[in-house]
Amino acid sequence: MRTSQMTSKGQVTIPLEIRSALDLKQGDRVGFVEIEKDKFAIIATNFPVQRLKGLIKKPKKPVSIESMNAAIAARGAGK
Repeated sequence: MRTSQMTSKGQVTIPLEIRSALDLKQGDRVGFVEIEKDKFAIIATNFPVQRLKGLIKKPKKPVSIESMNAAIAARGAGK
């Protein structure tokens, strides 16, 4: 595991080995995705969206369109 120390300004240097693996260059943007509680993945946003496939785990049981619509309606209503 590679580590890096955060500065007082909240800046962290991504180690060279990781920058190379992600093909990061100066000015590239990175994203942070929570993959589980207290665990994040760093994503180079200079890659096509297809590279994100499989990053988020599938739900344990299928979710119906009706339940998705109900959840969206409830959230929109502020419930």
